Amino acid sequence: MMKPVLLSLLLAAVLSAAQDKQTFTGVITDEMCPLGTHAHMRMGPTDAECTRACITSHGSSYVLYDGKSAYTLSDQKTPEQYAAQKVRVTGTLDAKTRTIRVESIAPVR
Repeated sequence: MMKPVLLSLLLAAVLSAAQDKQTFTGVITDEMCPLGTHAHMRMGPTDAECTRACITSHGSSYVLYDGKSAYTLSDQKTPEQYAAQKVRVTGTLDAKTRTIRVESIAPVR
């Protein structure tokens, strides 16, 4: 009788921990240039234009690069206005897919 209750409590704790909001800071770039370095692609005169061109011309996805890792963003519309800019993303991370379920994106000033 005690095992099912304990298992249920443990499962609830794990699920609630997995859904905790986090804040991530980094640069909005694209998965073809995940390190934010566009020198090898140079699909526009600026990093922002290159990022947008990779998204529209090559079907790439917006990612957040934090200086170590790139994370795919669930919201693929809002990041366009912040291409190549440092931002703060609030959301939940799916560590398995390295995807942030975006709740908000704001520029870092």
